[in-house]
Amino acid sequence: MPSSNDLNAVNGLPRGPTLPNGRIPLTPDFPDGLPPLPEIRSDALRLQVFTHRSFYARPTHVFEDMPDDPSPDNESLEHLGDTVLSLIVTGLLREVYPCLRVGPSTKIRALVVGNPTLAWISVKYRLPERLRMHPAQAITLRASANIQADLFESFVGGLYLDQGLEAVKAWLDVLLRPFLAIAYRVVRVQHGLSPEPPYPSPPVHYARSDTSNTPPPSGTGAPGQLSQTWSIPPPPRMPASIGHLSLFNQHLQQRCKSIEWVYADSAGQGTKTTPIWVVRAMVEGECLGHGRGSTKKAARNEAAKEGLVKLGIPVPQLEGQFPV
Repeated sequence: MPSSNDLNAVNGLPRGPTLPNGRIPLTPDFPDGLPPLPEIRSDALRLQVFTHRSFYARPTHVFEDMPDDPSPDNESLEHLGDTVLSLIVTGLLREVYPCLRVGPSTKIRALVVGNPTLAWISVKYRLPERLRMHPAQAITLRASANIQADLFESFVGGLYLDQGLEAVKAWLDVLLRPFLAIAYRVVRVQHGLSPEPPYPSPPVHYARSDTSNTPPPSGTGAPGQLSQTWSIPPPPRMPASIGHLSLFNQHLQQRCKSIEWVYADSAGQGTKTTPIWVVRAMVEGECLGHGRGSTKKAARNEAAKEGLVKLGIPVPQLEGQFPV
């Protein structure tokens, strides 16, 4: 049986027991190099992207800039780029791994957008070489992984303002897919699973453009909703009366009252295979409701429905079943 070190090497994960965890970068292979870096067309935006706040040495305690004198550094673009980057990575995760649960998906995204990985990308694009900063801090800032990562986020924010979301997505879709693939395997290993799933992900399609309210044909997904091509059991058909018991208990607990369920003789009201249960809901010696049902729970639920009425709690009028 291969060791964990051999398994990591075979699947493209780092050798040794240490896996990428946000403190070391994901470093996929790009045989043909990274995708071309888009050009920000606006001279003003491009200059701001590559301007560190130390360049102008503005005070950091200011709550808000004056409208006629906004801060010329890249901090606001970095803030914007961080949000745009998270949005695109989240959407890409839904596209590439549609069945991923939220917890693992969050871990994968954190690995991809973590500072070490973004700093690695930033250096590969040689972005820090273009950064304007105070000369006294140049060596330290250019070598800082945090500054390198911030600069990449600033570039994403500047490109978003310059050309819009679709331009950013077209670039990052190609760039980040290899990082997602590594992060996916890493998080599977962290969850005690093999790096690769034993089955292919089921095909899932999303209708993105049509937002009309026209009902879809039978067997298709509604516009803008998930369209599944594999069988999933529909929600169980449930009687409308289900749920009164828990609501009744909730209101009694809020009033610091206890309940006693007293079952009465129901002889002759059912059969050997389908008995009928009769119960009273007794609260502080007072009967708040009676109930009959084929199970004890169903009988208590009917009694709870009467009890809610006596407590003055509105009982919702539901349809015969939940929509499927």
